[in-house]
Amino acid sequence: MTVELGMRASALAMSVMGVALLWPTPAAAQDRPAQDLPAMARGRPVPALLGVWRSRGYGYVVRMAADGPTLFHVAGSFCYWDPRQERDPDDLFKFYRPRGPDTVAFYTERGETEYVFDRLPDLPAACSDPTPWSPPRIVALVAATFADLYPSFELRGIDWRARTAAAERAIDENSDDAALFETLRTMLAGVEDPHVGLHAEVAREPRSLDPGKGPTLTRIRAAFGDELLDDEEWLPDYRRGILSAVLQGKGQQRANKRLIWGRVRDIGYLNLLAMEGLSKGGAREDKAVLDAALDEALAAFRGARAVIVDVSYNLGGHDGVSRQAAGRFADARRLAYTKVPHGAQDLEPQPFQVEPSRRASYLGPVYLLTSDVTVSAGETFTLFMRALPNVVHVGATTRGALSDQIEKPLPNGWTLALAAEIYRDPEGQWYEVRGIPPQLQREVFPPDDLTSGHARAVLALMDEIRKK
Repeated sequence: MTVELGMRASALAMSVMGVALLWPTPAAAQDRPAQDLPAMARGRPVPALLGVWRSRGYGYVVRMAADGPTLFHVAGSFCYWDPRQERDPDDLFKFYRPRGPDTVAFYTERGETEYVFDRLPDLPAACSDPTPWSPPRIVALVAATFADLYPSFELRGIDWRARTAAAERAIDENSDDAALFETLRTMLAGVEDPHVGLHAEVAREPRSLDPGKGPTLTRIRAAFGDELLDDEEWLPDYRRGILSAVLQGKGQQRANKRLIWGRVRDIGYLNLLAMEGLSKGGAREDKAVLDAALDEALAAFRGARAVIVDVSYNLGGHDGVSRQAAGRFADARRLAYTKVPHGAQDLEPQPFQVEPSRRASYLGPVYLLTSDVTVSAGETFTLFMRALPNVVHVGATTRGALSDQIEKPLPNGWTLALAAEIYRDPEGQWYEVRGIPPQLQREVFPPDDLTSGHARAVLALMDEIRKK
């Protein structure tokens, strides 16, 4: 075992001795609101919400009328009606909380992202502008949307004003969809952010821009094909390495094969491949399935010397699922991070804590394993886990894409997506673009052995833990 790991493991063991006997604080005892106020009653907004509201950050305007909400998107001098069929396509307006005489916070579920809106006297005139959406106007809208909402141009060394000017010169009123798509793709070149996307139809053929794969996924894609979780050729080899080489044929797969667990003598191993898709339903059903799987795994980990929690191949999902999973290793409520939408005025960042679960927990030494594939909700899980004194972060730096992905359907039928938030850990560190560095650096996916290198890295970590 390395001296470095030994020193950290000793400190970890001492901290665990101090917390292992603590009884988790019930969630009901936390300082939360007494109740959630439904924004809708019988399909209509409650009377207190009738009127027009504009969000701080995110680029939303909503008109709450007797027949329901109507969503608009605003950017720069533009405003347009959301072309999707649903009244609340992003599920923003399920609950609300008053924040002042003319300010409310909307949210989907208690403890999730709050979208703060201020009352307006009327719908902005731009929202009724009948000007056709020509290619130059679409380019200007995309430019304004990123200028208002995207937080990371400076970190990426991109001069967005110069990009905008070049795009405006490259397009005119007679440009076709192919030219428009190429102009937007050139405009976004180098924005290697997995939360940025452009999905279009050109000459009845789908066209997509999906950047930000990172080094390891780029190598996997080049060698084995598409990187999608269920479809790629490489993933079966990855699973086989865990189930055969690491868990010696005694591993279990649960939650739609997104969760793998097993115990190798005195060390527990838990692998979370995603924070969504754990069930056939949405996030709520995912959480129920996750709970059942973790109950089973943690029962098997009782008395283990340590547990390795592996999110080195985690493609993200729901932050709420991440928080729920991390709660199984928490001794007390602890601040994990804060978030705030980019460009929001006079808005305090929203805090997010990891809290002890009411269900089975493991409070012994935990080693969190990450890589450059660990992204989005996998990275918020990393922040939740790093807030805990019994966790050591091992592996490689995460991808550096923590913000939620905000979807902006464009007036021409195309769809734009982008990051729009700033996440900071309790020390104020912002890990967007650069990623979250581990406390102990280890190679997880060697470029010369993408098939079995991960299993060897996990086995080596187990050996180090045993030699402490």
